[in-house]
Amino acid sequence: MKALIFLGAPGAGKGTQAREVSKAFSIPQVSTGDILREAARKQAPMGLAAKADMEAGALVPDEVVCGIVEERIGEPDCRKGFILDGFPRTLAQAKFVDGMLEKKSFGSPLAVNIRVDEDILLKRLTGRRTCSVCGEIYNIYFNPPKKQGVCDRDGGKLLQRADDNEATIRQRLAAYENQTAPLIAYYRAKNLLHEVDGNQDPETIARGLVRFLRTV
Repeated sequence: MKALIFLGAPGAGKGTQAREVSKAFSIPQVSTGDILREAARKQAPMGLAAKADMEAGALVPDEVVCGIVEERIGEPDCRKGFILDGFPRTLAQAKFVDGMLEKKSFGSPLAVNIRVDEDILLKRLTGRRTCSVCGEIYNIYFNPPKKQGVCDRDGGKLLQRADDNEATIRQRLAAYENQTAPLIAYYRAKNLLHEVDGNQDPETIARGLVRFLRTV
């Protein structure tokens, strides 16, 4: 299975699990959110075009996201396989991915859907803090730093993402339900869906997921 797609609501743990699978199978994690945020930080046209949508909790237009994904998948490190983290988010994007994979001779993808209860999602997202120096991620509810607001590793200041406030999160969850949840039915109908209970601790999820993927 050369192409993996990680599905799940904001805060479901797609990025965390994608990193573990990336390490286990030595394939790159392609995170559209990370790419867009880095482009926005560098004031690149693509990033600036997406920044307002991301901060408002809205989905970035297809033409922007599809373009950066196709460009990224064309890089040499993706030849043996890759993980799409945060993409596709709509049926139109899913059909774009099907065409792109066929064109590049990757075959059908496997979609991994991480299911998490909404009350847990809210705590994961509103409580998320990231070190401004090393990028280490904490959560004030589930994985707090030893000293409030300070990274345990290097003393860096912990920051909250602009879109990790409750009002924006609820908008993101609503957008997910309206536009992204139908992807679950899409991949299930194609027999390309694997369901994961995302309410478990990350280590348990990762072990089970890697074990399953070794059998595919």
